[in-house]
Amino acid sequence: MPFYSRRGAGGWVQSLLPISRPATKQSRKPRRRTAVAFRDFILSNFFTIGVCFTFIVFLFILFRSASVTKSVQLRSSASRARSSRPRKLPLHKSPNVSVLAAAVDITTKDLYDKIQFLNEDGGPWKQGWRVSYRGNEWDEEKLKVFVVPHSHNDPGWMLTVEEYYDQQSKHILDTIVETLSKDTRRKFIWGEIFYLERWWRDASKVKQDSLVNLVQNGQLEIVGGGWVMNDEANSHYFAIIEQMTEGSMWLNETVGFIPRNSWSIDPYGYSSTMAYLLRRMGFENMLIQRAHYELKKELALHKNLEFIWRQSWDSEETSDIFVHLMPFRSYDIPNTCGPEPSVCCQFDFARMRGFVYESCPWGDPVETDQENLQERALKLLDQYRKKSTLYRTNTLLVPLGDDFRYISIDEAEAQFRNYQLLFDYINSDPSLNAEAKFGTLDDYFSTLRDEADRINYSQTVEIGSGEIGGFPSLSGDFFTYADRNQDYWSGYYVSRPFFKAVDRILVQTLRGAEMMMAFVLGHCQRGQCEKFLTSFSYKLISARRNLALFQNHDGITGTARNHVVEDYGKRLHIALEDLQIFLSKAFEVLLGIRHDKYDISPAMFEPAQKSSRFDMRPMHKVINALEGTVQTVVLFNPLEQTRNEVVMVVVERPDVTVLDSNWTCIKSQISPELHHDQNSTFTGRHRVYWKSSVPAMGLQTYYVANGFVGCEKAKPASLRIFSPFKQLVCPTYYPCSDIGTDIVEISNWHHRLTFNVSHGLLQKISHKDGHVNVVGEEIAMYSSTGSGAYLFKPRGDAEPITQAGGLMVVSEGHLVREVYSYPRNEWEKAPLSHFTRIYNSESTLQEYIIEKEYHVELLGREFDNRELIVRYKTDVDNKRIFYSDLNGFQMSRRETYDKIPVQGNYYPMPSLAFIQDMNGERFSVHTRQSFGVASLKNGWLEIMLDRRLAADDGRGLGQGVMDNHPMNVLFHLIVESNISKPSNPSLNPDPLSPSLFSHLVGAHLNYPMNVYIAKTAESISVQPPPRLFSPLVTSLPCDFHIVNFKVPQPTKYSQQPLSEIRFALIVQRRQWDSAYCHKGRSQCSTMTDEPISLFNFFKGFTVLNSRATSINLILEDTDPLGYNDHFAAGAHEGHVLISPMEIQAYNLRLQPEDIFR
Repeated sequence: MPFYSRRGAGGWVQSLLPISRPATKQSRKPRRRTAVAFRDFILSNFFTIGVCFTFIVFLFILFRSASVTKSVQLRSSASRARSSRPRKLPLHKSPNVSVLAAAVDITTKDLYDKIQFLNEDGGPWKQGWRVSYRGNEWDEEKLKVFVVPHSHNDPGWMLTVEEYYDQQSKHILDTIVETLSKDTRRKFIWGEIFYLERWWRDASKVKQDSLVNLVQNGQLEIVGGGWVMNDEANSHYFAIIEQMTEGSMWLNETVGFIPRNSWSIDPYGYSSTMAYLLRRMGFENMLIQRAHYELKKELALHKNLEFIWRQSWDSEETSDIFVHLMPFRSYDIPNTCGPEPSVCCQFDFARMRGFVYESCPWGDPVETDQENLQERALKLLDQYRKKSTLYRTNTLLVPLGDDFRYISIDEAEAQFRNYQLLFDYINSDPSLNAEAKFGTLDDYFSTLRDEADRINYSQTVEIGSGEIGGFPSLSGDFFTYADRNQDYWSGYYVSRPFFKAVDRILVQTLRGAEMMMAFVLGHCQRGQCEKFLTSFSYKLISARRNLALFQNHDGITGTARNHVVEDYGKRLHIALEDLQIFLSKAFEVLLGIRHDKYDISPAMFEPAQKSSRFDMRPMHKVINALEGTVQTVVLFNPLEQTRNEVVMVVVERPDVTVLDSNWTCIKSQISPELHHDQNSTFTGRHRVYWKSSVPAMGLQTYYVANGFVGCEKAKPASLRIFSPFKQLVCPTYYPCSDIGTDIVEISNWHHRLTFNVSHGLLQKISHKDGHVNVVGEEIAMYSSTGSGAYLFKPRGDAEPITQAGGLMVVSEGHLVREVYSYPRNEWEKAPLSHFTRIYNSESTLQEYIIEKEYHVELLGREFDNRELIVRYKTDVDNKRIFYSDLNGFQMSRRETYDKIPVQGNYYPMPSLAFIQDMNGERFSVHTRQSFGVASLKNGWLEIMLDRRLAADDGRGLGQGVMDNHPMNVLFHLIVESNISKPSNPSLNPDPLSPSLFSHLVGAHLNYPMNVYIAKTAESISVQPPPRLFSPLVTSLPCDFHIVNFKVPQPTKYSQQPLSEIRFALIVQRRQWDSAYCHKGRSQCSTMTDEPISLFNFFKGFTVLNSRATSINLILEDTDPLGYNDHFAAGAHEGHVLISPMEIQAYNLRLQPEDIFR
């Protein structure tokens, strides 16, 4: 049985002894806000109300006293059960599905409005003030200090994960097991499951058992439970869930432990999405560290460093989670015992002479002995007391560790030995009113909650939370992080963008492979595909773990050494290759092409775009299309709705025909392929386009043929060319003409785009109703000598780099119309060229979007210390307010402040940013990889594309970022007008939601149609039967998203009957802005119109059983997850009851139907 980190303990005295506890249900304590507010009102108005109310007040105090006594008794019980919190009914609004804004005490926007960002010198605590205390603060409630030993092990940074493991991490884990076993008073916390799993494989059975025993008796706590400590700015929420699930499942299955406390000390800023996901995984408490130093100071001034983090959209308060924010600059020992680093460093005994760590600037620490014990203990206690005044309770957390600490027995003994002497002295003197000991996060949070139950720390008129009394509620996120002066960590939003793009490709590929694995399991009889599935199961788990590893806060951030980045890249590349091979073979099975019992034949298909190396961008597979041959093309639609979309493949010859799976002719377009080369713009190959239709989460087959009688060949596009400095030869097969005007336009049924010919840039968008939007495109560069992998420190504004006289090619066909621009600039080879496309295909989302594709090559030394941006200068009066997404999950309101430098006004943009005016005019940019975004002037939206930096920025990496790679960046631009009264951004402090259409655009971009092409051509005389795979009963509502459909433990396939294999379905309901088109510019339904039943979901499966679970697939007790009670009950009956913004998970048992047999 798994056991939980919140062990039974009834206060400080009981918590001195380690107590194991079984996996009991952990309910939430009831809300006390109403009673507290009423009591505060009575007391504050006592003399005004008069003697006539004295008796009522007396009765009220008696009632409160009884309530507190009862609460203490409940929490002191052996089971430590917490009574169930009353739940509100889920919101199901029609037709407006908007959710109510949450009421909170603090928003990060309010903090930014209030703080002046003066960076005043605070003395010993440089970023704070001279902390003092009276001395009587602990007379009634003694100071309880938990010193928490820890070692932060980066899964890749200066060294690769394997180098770190061999040189440091395995020795650290050996040390922990050995030294903790010597003395039960010693405690430790560990975070990174990657290293724990790696150590477990090498460890002896004796060591494994010792570690489990330490966890069971509370000496060793596993915190977080993720495969890594993930970044929170660039990571997509799918990848965050995946890395948390991979770590938590291994931990539960191997060690039998389920974490309840999160430890996140090193990510460079924090997202409210992470708080939400942790709560829905059953976590109760979080610890965070890297927030802007001015925000920390402001929160500390009002004793608000511990708070309840609430989602801005969660008016029901179901997502509340308790947060401890560390107050000082770093998580190392000089910055954790108290506000004076010069004192705290004297208590880092691993810095004594003889150890490998750098000495303290203020002098080396010395061994504690009887002669200096009193002086040393009182000096340390003074720091503890000063630090405790920054918090509300008298329970204090003091981390004791740093990067890769406790590497040897001698080092660990030095820390444990010296601190135990100091603790013994402090604890032996009752007059000090203090007690100190080693502890875990669970020890700290359990004791803090006990104290908060006994003593009311709520401030006047504080909203607080029913999660825990006595603390303020807060909404917002903690970007952009600054650690000192004007050093803002906004550079890592863009560093190594090539690999940020590969990450997102792996996300969508893994999601597709998980789905196909589940469907193939249902299709194959036992023994028919057993070897194929079993062999791939291990590769699927490896791919999950490689994606999880890259979410590390020095992985996807692009902040590791060059050889470490290469190691990450190779792992991602291997994962992609394995998944692509599996997808091809899964397609063969599901389309009925092959039913091999053994996995011996090579895959018949390969991706239309594929990288040959880890550091090369994907290249198109070229179809030869010889006379009399046909090449099969398989399309996989990973989305939940039938998808009508124009697709493209590259062919060697232009005289081709496209046919559907019934061998019916389809109209198609042929256009010349262009690439980033001014001297050879046309490649000699061709792009063939056609409109496809693929069922939801299904497969459809098409054919590209040469010589098929009776079909019209692909119709060639017409070309217009502007090439002032070099004659560009018109490619054969296409009609060409010169551009002889200053402007050029392309249009479809919905809008017309106008470009400046000499600079090749977009100028405006005209709509069919006559409305015109100014969208002035600008390519510019920042110059910098202070920027590095982490920091963005520009020297002045970005300067435009485009000069008059560039190359332009306009291609216009009946399906696709595009403008290609190779701009002229001061360099021999331009760092950027770009396409602008519109589609002319009815009943597709594409007809409403503007597609921008930028080819970026920031390669030469002439681009050192340059940062490349694209800037859209619009006529949207946004007042410098804009909205960017957090992890692809939710939006955050951003505002540009003059009191903050440019780099501080940049924010992460994992997938979407938009600006809006008070009239509802909205301009949005969707992306399929993470970037940085800003709105520095009214109507502007700028996005950084790449950066090349020769110098280190002084944050430990010791190098610049010079390993740039050529890459393609794809944006989808949309302009929307409201259909009802919109929210005024300047008056509304809350985030706005995307429209339903915007959600669909983002889904199509981030989960693109997968195109696979047969490796070999066949004779045109061979015409196989129609091949189609359609797994859903019907298309799902457009605000309903399947985050994942997977088999959590695929390696157990051969060990269990199919009806006992667990399938997991993770779903999300999108929240959309009802002031915009309700139908998403398509004929799709919403969940308000169309309820969903799990028992009538899949076409080829019967759902035998459905149970609610946590989104990391660990807990089936839904009470710790915070959901409404209707979630679990509805799941049991097969109903999906889900409010907007929520993510929910279900464990399913499935039985294949005859269609799969």
